[in-house]
Formats: sequence, structure tokens, C-alpha cells
Amino acid sequence: MNKPAYYIINAITLYRLIAAPVLLLLLVDKQIHTFSWLLSLSFFTDFIDGFLARRYKVTSVLGSRLDSIADDLTVLLAIIGLFMLKPLFIKSNYVVISVMLVLYILQVSLSLRQYGKLSSFHTYLAKIAAILQGVFFILMFFLPQPVSLLFYTTALVTIADIIEEIILVIVLPKWQTDVKGVYWILKKRRTIKSTSLKNEI
Repeated sequence: MNKPAYYIINAITLYRLIAAPVLLLLLVDKQIHTFSWLLSLSFFTDFIDGFLARRYKVTSVLGSRLDSIADDLTVLLAIIGLFMLKPLFIKSNYVVISVMLVLYILQVSLSLRQYGKLSSFHTYLAKIAAILQGVFFILMFFLPQPVSLLFYTTALVTIADIIEEIILVIVLPKWQTDVKGVYWILKKRRTIKSTSLKNEI
């Protein structure tokens, strides 16, 4: 393992964990400008540590868990920011937002029941959703008007991602990280089954 890269990546993840309560304090104190820039930095570091982890092939169970928690906290603070700063947007899109929240709560509940902890699949779809969410939230707090097309695209991809993660929790009896997606899990199972049948013959 590349230890310098490992420590740098975990330090970036730790930054997002520390930034979460600071973001909340900034919201409460109505320091909106600072909140917007710090939130943008948190989303940017999410992209950076993911890129570095893939670039240097640095992965660990602890790192994956911390990364997932940091990601969820960042998105949670962004959502709280929307409720506090963009109430009209929330009101006009409450149906879509409610669907995402209900699905997310269901996924978390199933994961806690199945594994005793939050899932950390890091699927391809989750990575796409994370990029879209980051871009949407950053633009949301800097532009005077929300980009509707970007919001609905982000919402659809996020809903698809959560549904896929619900399916993964159901089909994977043991906690796993860095799962590409349902298609790859089913493909792997078919390969194993096919190999077993050939060996029996």
C-alpha cells in the first residue's frame, strides 16, 4: 500500500467530517457566503479523495466507511441549507425531495438491519450521483435561480442509485465495499454458477 497516499486521502476525508459541524454553525450564524464556499470545498474534496484512491489504488474498510459518512454529512448539510435558505424551492419540489428522503431512510434502515452499520458500496451509479449532487448544490447556493434540468437529472440519478443500493443490501448478505453495481454482482454469480456446473460435469 502507498502509505503517503493513504494518509493524505484519509486526511481529506477527515477534513469533510470536521467541516460538517462548522457548516452547521455557519448556517445558524447566517454566514451564507462562507457556508457556500466551504460547502463547495467539501464537495470538491470528495472528488479529489475518490480520484486519488483510484489513482494510487488505496482502499481500506475504515477509509470506505469514513468516506461514506463524510459524504452523507456533506449532502445532509447541503439539504439543511436548502431548507433554511431556499424554502420556496423546497416547497415547489417537495414531492421529488420527499421520494428521495423516504428511499434514503429505507436504504439506511435496511443496511443497519442487515449489516449493523451503514452501507458503503461506492457503486458507479453512486459516483455519478455524487458528482451531479455536488454540481447542483454548488450552483444552487451561488446562482440566483436553480437550474431545473440539473435538479431533475440529479434527482432521477439519485433515486436510481438509492434503489440499486436497496437491491444490493437485499442480495448481499455480508457488508462489502467498492461494489460496482447490481449488474456486476449478478454477472459474477452467473460466472461462479457456470464454473461450478462445468466442474461437476
